[in-house]
Amino acid sequence: MDLEIQQIQSLVEKQASFVSRLTDEVGRVIVGQKYMVERLLIGLLADGHILIEGVPGLAKTLAVKSIAQAIQAGFKRIQFTPDLLPGDLTGTMIYQDGKFVARKGPIFANFILADEINRAPAKVQSALLEAMQERQVTLGDQTYPLPKPFLVLATQNPIEQEGTYPLPEAQVDRFMLKLKVDYPDREDELKIQDRMTAKDIPQINAIITPEDILKAREAIHLIYVDEKVKNYIVDIVMASRNPQKYNIDIKDYIAYGASPRATIYLNLAGRALAFMRGRAYVTPDDIKSIGPDILRHRIILSYEAEAEEQTPDQIVQKIFDSVEVP
Repeated sequence: MDLEIQQIQSLVEKQASFVSRLTDEVGRVIVGQKYMVERLLIGLLADGHILIEGVPGLAKTLAVKSIAQAIQAGFKRIQFTPDLLPGDLTGTMIYQDGKFVARKGPIFANFILADEINRAPAKVQSALLEAMQERQVTLGDQTYPLPKPFLVLATQNPIEQEGTYPLPEAQVDRFMLKLKVDYPDREDELKIQDRMTAKDIPQINAIITPEDILKAREAIHLIYVDEKVKNYIVDIVMASRNPQKYNIDIKDYIAYGASPRATIYLNLAGRALAFMRGRAYVTPDDIKSIGPDILRHRIILSYEAEAEEQTPDQIVQKIFDSVEVP
C-alpha cells in the first residue's frame, strides 16, 4: 500500500507541475483574486460548475477568459437577458441546401461564462443546466456531445434584483461551488490601476492544453481518501440535516440540509485541492478549506434564521466548528 501511495504521489507531482505555472501566468493579468482563480481551477479539475456572486467589475470575465487562453481552450461569454431563448444558447436546426442542418449555439465551448444567469427566464436556465448535467445537447433528433473539458461559470449580481428570475434551489444544487467574490484591498486596487492603464496590457500565453486537464482528472481520481476523512465528510453533511445529533444548536435555523451532492463534491473538490497542493492524499484541512463553497448554497435557511439575520456562511462555520475533526 505504501508503495502504491508513493507511485501515486510521484504521478500527482508530475501531473500537477503545471498548476503553479498556470496560476503565475493568469496572475500576470489578474491582480489579487487568488481565491477565485484557485476555485476556478478546482472546478475545472474536479469537473464541476461554479456559481459566482459578486458586484460588477471584479474581473470574473477576465479570469475565466485568461484561464481559457492559458490552456488553449474555447471560451464564450453569454449575456443572459429576459428575452433570451433556449435556442440562442444551444443552437437550432436551419433549412439549408434542401435539408435541415444543425447550427450549434455558443454553449459548444470549453468555458462558458453565463453572465447574470438570473436575468433569463426559467426555460433558458433549464436548457443551460441540462447541458451542464448531461454534457450534451439535442438538436432535432441528433444528440451532440459538448467539448471536454466543459466548465460553466454563472454569475449573479447581488445588488440588482429587479427583473430577475432567481434560480430554484434544485437548480442551484447542480453547481459544485458557489463563490462570494469581494472587492480587492487597497494594495491590489493600486496594482489594478497601474496594470490596466499601462500602454501595453500583459497578454496570456498558452501553458498547457485541454488534454493536460483530462490527464490531471485521471490522476485526481487516484488520490487517496482515508476512511476517517470520508466519515468526516458524511458527518459534516449529516450535521446540516440533523444538527441536534451533533450537539449543534441550529436546528431552528435550517429548513433543509445539504443534499447528497454535497458529499460527492466535498470528496471530489478535496481531491482536486490536494492535487493542486501536490499531495496524493486528502486531509481534513482540505475539506474545511473547500467546504463553505460547497455547502453555502445547499443549506436552505428557515424564516427564523432570516429574521435573526443568520447567513448560510455563519451556519456552515458553526457546523465545521462543532463536528469533530479526525
